[in-house]
Amino acid sequence: MLDRPALLGIVHSATALRWVGPAPHVERLGRAIAQAADLPEIVGLVLAARDVLPGDAAGYLAPTLKTLMPDPSMLADMDKAAERLAAAVRAGESVAIFGDYDVDGASSAAMLADWLGALGITPTIHIPDRVSEGYGPNTPAMRRLGEGHGLVICVDCGTVAHEPLAAATEAGADVVVVDHHQPGETLPTVSAVVNPNRADCASGLGYLCAAGVVFLLLVAANRLLRAEGRAVPDLIGALDLTAVATVADVAPLTGLNRAFVRQGLAVMARRGRPGLAALADVAGLRSAPRSTDLGFVLGPRLNAGGRVGDAAAAVRLLMSRTPEEAAHLAGELEAMNIARRQIEAEVTAAAIAQVEARLSGSGGSQHLVWAVGEGWHPGVVGIVASRLKERFDCPAAVIAISDDHARGSARSVPGVDIGSATAALRHEGVLSEGGGHAMAAGLGVAADRLDRAMQALEARLGAAGAAVRGGATLSVDAIVSPGAATPDLVTALEAAGPYGQSSPPPRLAFAGLVPQATRLSDKGHLSLRLSAPTGGASVPAIAFGAGDNGIAAMLEARAGARAPVHVAGRLEIDDWGGRRRAKLRLEDAADPV
Repeated sequence: MLDRPALLGIVHSATALRWVGPAPHVERLGRAIAQAADLPEIVGLVLAARDVLPGDAAGYLAPTLKTLMPDPSMLADMDKAAERLAAAVRAGESVAIFGDYDVDGASSAAMLADWLGALGITPTIHIPDRVSEGYGPNTPAMRRLGEGHGLVICVDCGTVAHEPLAAATEAGADVVVVDHHQPGETLPTVSAVVNPNRADCASGLGYLCAAGVVFLLLVAANRLLRAEGRAVPDLIGALDLTAVATVADVAPLTGLNRAFVRQGLAVMARRGRPGLAALADVAGLRSAPRSTDLGFVLGPRLNAGGRVGDAAAAVRLLMSRTPEEAAHLAGELEAMNIARRQIEAEVTAAAIAQVEARLSGSGGSQHLVWAVGEGWHPGVVGIVASRLKERFDCPAAVIAISDDHARGSARSVPGVDIGSATAALRHEGVLSEGGGHAMAAGLGVAADRLDRAMQALEARLGAAGAAVRGGATLSVDAIVSPGAATPDLVTALEAAGPYGQSSPPPRLAFAGLVPQATRLSDKGHLSLRLSAPTGGASVPAIAFGAGDNGIAAMLEARAGARAPVHVAGRLEIDDWGGRRRAKLRLEDAADPV
């Protein structure tokens, strides 16, 4: 982006960013899309910046399962898995589900359990404790499940768990794996491994999260049972779980995922699942959730139990049947989330200081930032790694040391596959544990070998093109006036969603506005109003965390001097008090040049 002129001439904003607008070809393509599809030009710009072509705009704006749903049989082992699942239903077998402790694992487990329950089978669900059991299937748990059940299904995990899965089969159970994480050199010897990222799977669906793969498995099983004349569950109601898992697991919102999320949001708006409705209420959502709410509001709360508390709480919430039960469980998860935020804040501060100290002394470029701490809570290392990735705009790893073993999580930037990199180092013996997917991975190594392992990971990521960019640029889709910031514009932009990984929410800039009525909360959030120097239309705004990043200091000073500033952020609907208006979630500010 450094080859494009700085938008509005801004090369150093309040948060030390260089602003860039759309490339010239995007502007031309955006106008063509707007004309061809009869859309506002700004919506055309947004679509063009997300690589949509004029002829594809209509389908992109209205993604449907009918047009995007593939034949599930195109996934390797899918037919085997569907037949084994259908056989369990026919025989009324005992079934166990082993799921990961994150949103994707919880949603996958709840979706599969709901389907089985509707067909007369109440499965056993096991979600491992992050601290005492660690990630993925473990031998003691799998042996117990194998002894008591005819079928054990691992969701969102299991592709590399050879020994634990062998323990279940030796105990007498068949095992089916439904996963999306990077596989090892060989697959476990089980009844089926449905994973679109296995080397021999030509489905092209490697962008799905585990819940998306589970949904396809249930479509395939329904097809088998329906052909026998059996009544089968309607899967449309499961799209809310598929949607929240897709967004929370940072899966790219392309192809089938767009349909999953768009239609899942419509299901969620009907508030038919007590658990998600209660969680939205606890989180203070006053309207139907948007895709960003799944990632930043509901997702963290569902993850909280697996991070710092009861790992199975999210599954129980998602499967709750009454508003009273759901409200109780949502309250518990909210309390866990508050505790998680406090722990996270402490670890994040220490990790940032460590990274900055390492960078200041490196004297050269790096392709990975990482931090390590003795006794850091393993439940927050993943989210702290995300914070480092966002702050330094490059792959990041955060590691906790306990009992002479280092175990942590890594997060990556688009185009750099952290899952493959860590899996390769595990194969080479550099890491004792490693693997995941393109944007997120886990890793483990003996503490005395950590420095060497991080050097090897940095070298591998460097070869893949990662670089510390220091958050150098802020991409802006368009410049608009205060008068254009209306609920109708927000609605038009929302129609171009859902937004998430690979399709970020539109970011707009406003030029030369004067900050007024600034108010900084005790949490560091700045509320204000922005208007043109000559008066007229104004825009209400809020800048979260502005007290810590220089934005509040700049805007409060300009408000006192009635001096104009440029601002950038994302528009959203504010319906507080029954009045519907557009509000700017302000992300950056800069002095006019």
